[in-house]
Amino acid sequence: MAFKRGNIEKQIQHIPKTVMWCKKCVVSNQRPRIIFDEEGICSGCRNTKYKNNEVDWKLREKELVQLLDQHRRSDGQWDVIVPSSGGKDSGYVAHQLRYKYGMNPLTVTWSPLEYTDIGFQNFQACIDAGFTNLLCTPNGRFQRKLARLCFEELGDAFHVFVLGQISYPFQMALKMGIKLVFYGENGEAEYAGDPEYADKPYKPSEEWVRQHFKGLTFRELLDFGLKNKDYLSEDDFTESDLIFYEPPSVEKLNTAGILGKHFYSYYHKWSPQENYYYCTEHTGFKPNPERTEGTYSKYASLDDKMDGFHYYLRYIKFGLGRCLEEAAHEVRDGHITREEGVALMRRYEGEFPKKYFKDFLEYLDITEEHFWEVVDSWRAPHLWRKVDGNWELKHPIE
Repeated sequence: MAFKRGNIEKQIQHIPKTVMWCKKCVVSNQRPRIIFDEEGICSGCRNTKYKNNEVDWKLREKELVQLLDQHRRSDGQWDVIVPSSGGKDSGYVAHQLRYKYGMNPLTVTWSPLEYTDIGFQNFQACIDAGFTNLLCTPNGRFQRKLARLCFEELGDAFHVFVLGQISYPFQMALKMGIKLVFYGENGEAEYAGDPEYADKPYKPSEEWVRQHFKGLTFRELLDFGLKNKDYLSEDDFTESDLIFYEPPSVEKLNTAGILGKHFYSYYHKWSPQENYYYCTEHTGFKPNPERTEGTYSKYASLDDKMDGFHYYLRYIKFGLGRCLEEAAHEVRDGHITREEGVALMRRYEGEFPKKYFKDFLEYLDITEEHFWEVVDSWRAPHLWRKVDGNWELKHPIE
């Protein structure tokens, strides 16, 4: 029987059917929640121009110090939570908060689906740089089934990690009475998304379902799986297994004085490349020994064997892959020109992540045939066409 998916992925329903590429960087209007102005410039480029020309970063740093002083403790207890993979971005935030601003951060980690060797080495190196860490590794059998559900019905097996990555830190903040939770960058601002919260220091929890959870709650996702997937049943989990997949209620967070996700990128100008240089010096971070599949760099999203398929499926769904994300940011940062970004995309964009393909199939317990059935079900007709038996984008970047 041919694979047929449901219709629960909400964000894809709002993607325009006419493809437009930003005139300044290398992103298109197929990115969820992105805004293009009348000049054909994306919200990411507009935000970068604003940061470069209008933001008073010295004043922003004073705001940061004031915020930290409100939460700083003198009894030796943790006063801020930093969700941390040990990568260049979370390592940068944790190290700055501790060693520059004198905070006492507790780093918390939602375990990757399957650690890479370099990912675990960087995770341990960051701890060794002077941090206490709480690592949560969820029910493995249940998570594998959830990952398969997310792959089939959301076009992203990695979504099950996103659920825990956002929910677990706030569950721990609530349990431990820590009111401040600091993430690295505001993705909507830095990678071109909804500008509503681009210039705000934190994102309230009311927005998480729309912006992070693809428009549906974890319970809605689970209920769909229980009703429609024969590989998932209530025997696979207990209620305690579900706790860290969904954030505390808005009411509980508000009562505890936890405002939402605070972004370090609001207070300090954000540069992934500079974060990499910082962490190689301060947290023992090491890049991949070889180029990461799908892009040209060696230092981004290294910790999970499933990362490459997150970006590859995004390329299938939206025509936006891993190389684009990095090149667009570097164009905006002035590290490369748009022409150089286009050249990099023509060379690396959409490259299949074959290194961990066998691991991916085994983790989800699926065949290669089923993998391609699911992948092809996500190819939008306005983006893809077949030429001589091969898929190609109808509107590649120029």
